[in-house]
Amino acid sequence: MEIINRRQRMSSVSRKVRREQDRTIGLVPTMGALHDGHLSLVREARRLCDVVIVSVFVNPTQFAPGEDFERYPRDLTKDTAVLTDYNVDYIFAPSPEEMYPKNFSTYVTVEGLSEQLEGNVRPGHFRGVATVVTILLNIIRPDFAFFGQKDAQQTLVIRRLVRDLALDTEVVILPTVREASGLALSSRNAYLNEEERHAAAIIYRALTRAESAYAEGERNGTKLAGIVRSTVETEPRARIDYVSVTDADTLEKLDKLNDRTVLIAVAVRFGQTRLIDNLVLNRKDGAK
Repeated sequence: MEIINRRQRMSSVSRKVRREQDRTIGLVPTMGALHDGHLSLVREARRLCDVVIVSVFVNPTQFAPGEDFERYPRDLTKDTAVLTDYNVDYIFAPSPEEMYPKNFSTYVTVEGLSEQLEGNVRPGHFRGVATVVTILLNIIRPDFAFFGQKDAQQTLVIRRLVRDLALDTEVVILPTVREASGLALSSRNAYLNEEERHAAAIIYRALTRAESAYAEGERNGTKLAGIVRSTVETEPRARIDYVSVTDADTLEKLDKLNDRTVLIAVAVRFGQTRLIDNLVLNRKDGAK
């Protein structure tokens, strides 16, 4: 396994893999602080691809002023040790100056999808996500790029980005990985103390209650959102940012669900930590 820090070197390596060796490349983009959710993506990349590249880069452009960019967990040595056990071929770990050279002034915006939900609460967040993903895909030119369903809106933005810009990469979305309590795995879970971590399990309980109501025939979006909200509110440590019930592909707010594929998405704060989660209802392939 080789650790690469320079864009030019990473581009050269991936070009050689594609052209001279005629092997497929799988990219797993991360911000480090790796957990089993990330590793599920690595395992799938290893299964599908000849060469696996994991990027480790805490992207400054997707953090707003006052967010946790400075304290976001960083431990490349630990991440490297973890990835050694997964037969990863390359780690791409550039510096911010390498990814955003002096006088960098080109950004990518996916209009419509980027302004809702997380985009409404965190203005500019998805511009940063779309920009860094575009850079990574241009540098590496992977055949497949792997993302987790926990960041549901991000997956929609990236899929639209790849489609609209005709990027030659297939986006693979894998199910959310959860702790035994149902809490979705996230690098930000490290911020939670023991009491907050226990309390945060209420998010998944709330989502599954709405899922049960849907299974029993409830098709009113406002009522399903109310079930999630009222359940989360039973936990005194929880502060809700939003609960939304939308079309799973367009993020259009839904009142009457009918036979649409539905995304129930939430953002909840516990102390200083903000967590997001979601469930998809009536997904045509049956996955969650």
